[in-house]
Amino acid sequence: MAKAGIINVTGYAGSELARLLHQHPQVELVAVTGRSLIGQKLSDVFPHLADIDLKIESELADVDVAFSALPHGSSAQSLLPLINKGIKVIDISADFRLKDAAVYEQWYGVKHPAPELLDKAVYGLPELYHDQIAKANIVANPGCYPTSAILALAPATKNGLIEPDIIVDSKSGVSGAGRTLNLTVHYSEANENTSAYALDGHRHMPEIAQELAAPSVVFVPHLIPMTRGILSSCYAKLRKDMSKNKVHKLYKEFYKGAPFVKVVNTPPQTKQTWGNNNCLIYPTIDTRTNRLIVISCIDNLVKGAAGQAVQNMNLMLGIPETSGLDFLAVYP
Repeated sequence: MAKAGIINVTGYAGSELARLLHQHPQVELVAVTGRSLIGQKLSDVFPHLADIDLKIESELADVDVAFSALPHGSSAQSLLPLINKGIKVIDISADFRLKDAAVYEQWYGVKHPAPELLDKAVYGLPELYHDQIAKANIVANPGCYPTSAILALAPATKNGLIEPDIIVDSKSGVSGAGRTLNLTVHYSEANENTSAYALDGHRHMPEIAQELAAPSVVFVPHLIPMTRGILSSCYAKLRKDMSKNKVHKLYKEFYKGAPFVKVVNTPPQTKQTWGNNNCLIYPTIDTRTNRLIVISCIDNLVKGAAGQAVQNMNLMLGIPETSGLDFLAVYP
């Protein structure tokens, strides 16, 4: 059994990681940290994790692989000692996602603590970087919005089907905002309400642009009154006429062998991915305007965070990609 540890288990992504790792058949969760809850039992902080007999420590014990669920800036700093020891790390923050340190500083407002490591980090989207992840020691887990958008559009951009002027309209449940108190996600503010935000530019936009090689991406996120899930509606002008059937076949072929991407025959819904690691994708064409439309759905805490991190870990450790993740969505 490989030994795993989680830095900052007390957030939504960290606690979801603990849940997934506890049921993993080939990896043992041996240590967790949490800056504000050191010394407390994990089961006391999260009663749904009562079967995990671990105390929250100040630092990780000896592990083979470490996950960091800290915020950007502090995450890379905390991982540096582990990286220097040769421990495999998976960063769930944005610290290793962007390849240009100046772009990172522009969007996140802090200097990168280890810009020399950006070229060594692999972007952790297994459907695009499977072989590189398998050889990596540092993996940058993608953001939740970028996961849904990039998987929706990668087949089109990599096959030269669309113009670079791309629009991504995404809607997310409130868990994407994390556990920190925030007025916008109070029940009376979010319930029976929908709102757009970050119209001047969201931090996930440069990540989408980088991976799709599309610098003119327009990305507009929305908050909707549900706990989990992201639905992204993506639009782009086709370079040439194509039938709906041909586009669907192209997407099916592109994701052939990708166990967690399902190209579906009807527009997917967020509840169809609730609690599992799937990304459901529905590509179609507006024949009137000759535009590609792609709908994608994920659970933002699983494929958008913890589940994808476990998927990356599996590849890094050389164990089956689906280990600990092969389960159905919770419905309704």
